[in-house]
Amino acid sequence: MQAERLAAYAVHLLTASGAVCGLVALDYAAAENWRMSFVWLGIAMVIDAIDGPIARRVQVDKVLPRFSGATLDLVVDYLTYCVVPAFILIQSGRIGETLAPIAGAIILLTSLFHFADLKSKTEDGFFVGFPAIWNVVCLYVFVFNVEANVVLPVIVILAGATLIPIKWVHPVRSKWWRAPTLVIVFFWSLAALYEVVLNFPGTPTVRVIFAIAAVYLVAIGAARTFHLRRTRTGT
Repeated sequence: MQAERLAAYAVHLLTASGAVCGLVALDYAAAENWRMSFVWLGIAMVIDAIDGPIARRVQVDKVLPRFSGATLDLVVDYLTYCVVPAFILIQSGRIGETLAPIAGAIILLTSLFHFADLKSKTEDGFFVGFPAIWNVVCLYVFVFNVEANVVLPVIVILAGATLIPIKWVHPVRSKWWRAPTLVIVFFWSLAALYEVVLNFPGTPTVRVIFAIAAVYLVAIGAARTFHLRRTRTGT
């Protein structure tokens, strides 16, 4: 029993370590070292991807029922997926100076709506509404070297999409078209790793991979939304 409790605490510590990664990423962003900031955000994403399966394997919720791993995960994700990316966009001047605080506020406020939504995830591995993956959006801005007059409208559109009940595919948990989705995510991850570690910002090849991945993942969500609506209406 003691070993089970230690294992459960270790999983919680693993999840919580994502917050440390977020702090380090924030420190690098303050120093305008964008590459290292994205490296640490990437490490936080890896932790976020692996802690859930491990937690279910050791039955953390049963061994330590007092502490909510889901709540802990949400707190860490809000920091690494929303707060740090918003700071990077503001600090880097990618939104421009005048409207940067407003754009940052839009990111944080709409993201809170997503994190507080108890029905933001579906049983078939999709999100409902834009899933506040601003770290990924931020990376796209740097890889494509997007101008400020384009970044701001993109932020507004995606923030608005948080409130619209359209499916957005979870890159790992989705059961619908799972195999091709995992392949796309794998190549995207390799491209992101290459860009951040070795060559930043994006090469033409990596930009093509990023564009294909974005179009595919958005299309899958839209197709799933349309499929479910047609099934319900019987048309």
